[in-house]
Amino acid sequence: MDTADAPIVDAAGAPEAPCVEIGESRESRVGAVPVRRALPRRERRTVGPWCFADHMGPVRVTEQHGLDIGPHPHTGLHTATWLIDGEVLHRDSLGSEQLIAPGQLNLMTAGRGVSHSEEATGSYRGTLHGVQLWVAQPDETRFGEPAFAHHPMLPRLEIDESTLTVLAGAFGGVTSPARQDSPMVGVDGVIRPGISVWPLRTDFEHGLVVLSGEVAVEGRPVRSDRFAYLGIGRSELVLDAVEPARVLLLGGVPFGQPILRWWNFVARSRQEITGAYEQWRARDGRFGEVPSDLDRIPAPPPPWSR
Repeated sequence: MDTADAPIVDAAGAPEAPCVEIGESRESRVGAVPVRRALPRRERRTVGPWCFADHMGPVRVTEQHGLDIGPHPHTGLHTATWLIDGEVLHRDSLGSEQLIAPGQLNLMTAGRGVSHSEEATGSYRGTLHGVQLWVAQPDETRFGEPAFAHHPMLPRLEIDESTLTVLAGAFGGVTSPARQDSPMVGVDGVIRPGISVWPLRTDFEHGLVVLSGEVAVEGRPVRSDRFAYLGIGRSELVLDAVEPARVLLLGGVPFGQPILRWWNFVARSRQEITGAYEQWRARDGRFGEVPSDLDRIPAPPPPWSR
């Protein structure tokens, strides 16, 4: 992530009243895979604690070439990987080695620092399609120990014309087992033609990433690769689909803390970012080592040090 996505420093700002702000995702590339970056955008940088959403693929991969993202570091965030199709192998500096498949959730907590890679599986050939998400950690946990969790089963429910999987938080009376450091919700919805009415928490702000198809919100069409910010204060979300669609609902209590982001680091000051950058370059042990055959990714210098 760089200044093409959003200014380096984020003002916390006030969430909007219920609205429908529709923005186009920015095309980019991560590793070997094209992505559409829905969040952050210059006009909308966070939704609750969610601070990053990359819609990746669909793209064809082989047994030896997939995401091909070599070892790289993170600080101050959770990374969440959610696949619609395909398989990915996760390796990290904690010693985790985990295959992830559709319907499963990988959640890595960076805390004070961790590194990982995302690789071809050595066995899967076919289509890869999914989403990569970041969740900013609050001050209470962002200097804590790194961690990794794999959730092979997540709660599902049916609401009207929607089949929903709850990735994070509580929704519709069911609760995800995934860790959350701030009040939030993440829901994957497979929507059949018709109208679905989803219950929402009024103290949350919400956003919608359309992964395929098209839905209408308050009569406004939101098609694939668009992000719709829905504001705060809604008690329900009415989705009208004229064709099959798939959407990702992200929400949470407005984060309320200005954050600074550069490359793969989420922090609060330039000094923190500079320190992480220098420690990754020096391989001083803060981020550990990942047992991967892929090349370690060098950190670009922060713009204020160039």
